[in-house]
Amino acid sequence: MQFQEGFHTYYIYIITNKTKTVFYTGVTNNLRIRLNQHKENILLKNKTFASKYIVEFLLYYEKFTWVQDAITREKEIKGWRREKKLELIKTINPDFDFLNYLFE
Repeated sequence: MQFQEGFHTYYIYIITNKTKTVFYTGVTNNLRIRLNQHKENILLKNKTFASKYIVEFLLYYEKFTWVQDAITREKEIKGWRREKKLELIKTINPDFDFLNYLFE
């Protein structure tokens, strides 16, 4: 029997609220489902960061094959100041459009 290594997709993402005043950075293996979970937590008023600040709009994401790489990148971005996050978002989304439609 031959071992075959599987490939997966993982994402780091940055979401915001309607007025773009708060950023949340996360990691997931299914961005569509995770965005829906954030929205659901808001509707159910669960006690999460996303629901407290009504954070559900996707501004930025990166794709990874290895979960360790995604987690490392998430931690890196979480350590950044707001200004550096804004510059990162501008690299793929200069108008700060909400990108949720890409994963519906």
